[in-house]
Amino acid sequence: MILEARCQLSLEASAPVPAIFMLRPRSGWGQWVMREEYICEPHLPMVEYTDDFGNLCQRVMLPAGPLSLAASCVVDTSDTIDVRRDAEFVPVELVPDPILKFLLASRYCQSDQLIDLAQSIAGHLAPGYRQAEAITTWIHRNITYQYGASNASTSALETANSRHGVCRDMAHLGISLCRALSIPARFVSGFLHELDPMDLHAWFEAYVGTRWYTFDATQAAAKGNRIAIAYGRDAADVALLTQFGPISLRGITVSVAPHS
Repeated sequence: MILEARCQLSLEASAPVPAIFMLRPRSGWGQWVMREEYICEPHLPMVEYTDDFGNLCQRVMLPAGPLSLAASCVVDTSDTIDVRRDAEFVPVELVPDPILKFLLASRYCQSDQLIDLAQSIAGHLAPGYRQAEAITTWIHRNITYQYGASNASTSALETANSRHGVCRDMAHLGISLCRALSIPARFVSGFLHELDPMDLHAWFEAYVGTRWYTFDATQAAAKGNRIAIAYGRDAADVALLTQFGPISLRGITVSVAPHS
């Protein structure tokens, strides 16, 4: 399906503030960016660079006062996600160098403290895709999706203990449990068609069978028609706005619909 997605931010700064935005998707596995529009009011000069994870980042100096930033795209997306239950575990010594960092504990993903839970969920299964799938199913069944039950500093360990959270928290827990079993896993932020209520979404990918596969614990069965914006070790790497001074977020609006 060809989707049209839009994210609009309303901001206000009391003084000039340097900032980095991460709102532009790029073409890749399962998505082809056909058209983009990036409008900042007032108009500001920006410099774009690619970070260590391959994400497109926009550097800008925000002036004092109100500002609106609207990023939209038209993307040809896959209607389904790839599923390969026989995809095998990749031994750590064979994991490609650029992917090794996705085996390590990170700010929100304390995989080293969740080994026992990971073993109890999937330790009895053949290593690989089936373990990541069992982890996703366990999270879907045991973690209650609840707005306001977590915040921007909530970690995977806290989610495992509290048993509630939102998509971000479920992704962090899935990543941590996979890494606890030596399966590389990464955080993905983006858009999802028919998400209710509509907002930016988060899920995770696991590296098995020599490639990345999508897993989404918010759904009984992960759907396609998603647009990945950014990838990272956890949410700290994929913030849509990183500011280096005080900025007030006045509002955010997200929409995803079939392109007409």
